[in-house]
Amino acid sequence: MKAMILAAGLGTRLRPLTDHIPKALLQAGPYTLLQFAILKLKNAGFTDLIVNVHHHADAVIAYLDENHNFNCNISISDERGKLLDTGGGIKKAAWFFSDDRPFLVYNVDIVTGLNLQQLYQHHLESHNLATLVVRRRKTSRYLLFDEFMQLKAWENSATGEKRIVQMTREPLNPYAFSGIHVISPEIFGMMEEQDRFSIIDTYLRIASTKPVGGYFDDGPLWADAGKPDSLAEAGEIAATIKF
Repeated sequence: MKAMILAAGLGTRLRPLTDHIPKALLQAGPYTLLQFAILKLKNAGFTDLIVNVHHHADAVIAYLDENHNFNCNISISDERGKLLDTGGGIKKAAWFFSDDRPFLVYNVDIVTGLNLQQLYQHHLESHNLATLVVRRRKTSRYLLFDEFMQLKAWENSATGEKRIVQMTREPLNPYAFSGIHVISPEIFGMMEEQDRFSIIDTYLRIASTKPVGGYFDDGPLWADAGKPDSLAEAGEIAATIKF
């Protein structure tokens, strides 16, 4: 199975740690963030991987070479010319997913105990175009789902901005996106967005006609290592996970 690790970000919230090292190579317990993501995916059967790079790209590429790609088949999606955000990055890597099978996308700064095999199987059985892992946690931006966990809206609780996918009288459930999703390759033919864009924008645009679902994760082992305090928490969680 194939997967993409999004590892091109600047890591601005982690400065000065990321001034001279990419976020992907920061240590989280016994693993670097990139190592954890690779081993997590490999352990779930995803051995054909593509990693996008931008910030300190040479260091990431050298690290993979030094570790023999952790015995996976790893390709590089080079964004050194321009950082493309999540949607643009996934679209640039479309060539890698030419086997017409759903693929998993994993943010490099996520440390979790989530069972990725179960997530993938759920996606296959749901017939969603995309399945997004979500949690109940405090954030400023929420995805709103109906009782069947179908995406219906997005809102920014800090600014009051709201984007409606489909009008409904039923109450909607707000969840925070967890940085992991499974996508069917059919989506590439629907990506009207160009250059740099968020994949969430694509999901919100197409969810009115295609099923974009949520996969609720309430497991205790989860951290977004995007900030210094959460990096420490991610290290504690990673130390409890053995591959």
